Amino acid sequence: MTVIGIGAIASALAAEHLSREQVLAALDSAHGHPDLNAQDLANLDLAQVDFRGANLSAAVLNGARLEHAQLDHCNLTVSFFEGADLTGASMRNAVLFSTQMAGARLVKADLSGSRVLADLRKADLSGARLIHVDGAADMRNQSMGLMQTRLVKGTAVGADFSDADFSRSDFSFADLRDARLVHTKLVRSDLSGARLSGADLTGADLRDALLIDADLQRANLSDADLTGANLQGVHGLDAAITTGTRGLP
Repeated sequence: MTVIGIGAIASALAAEHLSREQVLAALDSAHGHPDLNAQDLANLDLAQVDFRGANLSAAVLNGARLEHAQLDHCNLTVSFFEGADLTGASMRNAVLFSTQMAGARLVKADLSGSRVLADLRKADLSGARLIHVDGAADMRNQSMGLMQTRLVKGTAVGADFSDADFSRSDFSFADLRDARLVHTKLVRSDLSGARLSGADLTGADLRDALLIDADLQRANLSDADLTGANLQGVHGLDAAITTGTRGLP
């Protein structure tokens, strides 16, 4: 994914900065599909606000407080949530395509069923639910560089990625201790330096993945496929559960 660390530029391009009251009024007056496209909502207190079904594409919510907000079925394409607090937010079946969420707090957020192609560098997804998420890289836009989810140096302790597809994603140096990655597709993903101690990778597809210097202490790799994976310098493999694991050296 092309990194756009340009929250200030985005704010300048967005519409006039709205107040919380204006946001609530816009949501209340809408009939079914609230439209907040390209609006500037940066740094607002929007905790527990119901945005369900809203079009928030290209909206700027950097630094916003969105604890326990309802964002199910929202269009968050090319929107900005850098440093935003989405603790406990519901984002089920939302579209997060090229969404900028570096440093965001998504502790115990629910993104189940969503399309996630986001910049999550240094974000905190501890305890988050990402079940059945489609987070696979977009191979159709190669002229723009690889469009992929990036959780580089992020935290996802105890998060649930079960049955999700994060093929060709970048999870390098992420903290995934005790995470659930049951039947998760991580084909050609980069997990170099990732902390996977205690993680459940039962049936995970890690073909051709990079696990250089990753920590697999106490990880459950039962029936996982590591065919072609780079395990150079991996730690704790001798203490992992490897019943039925394919592709081990």
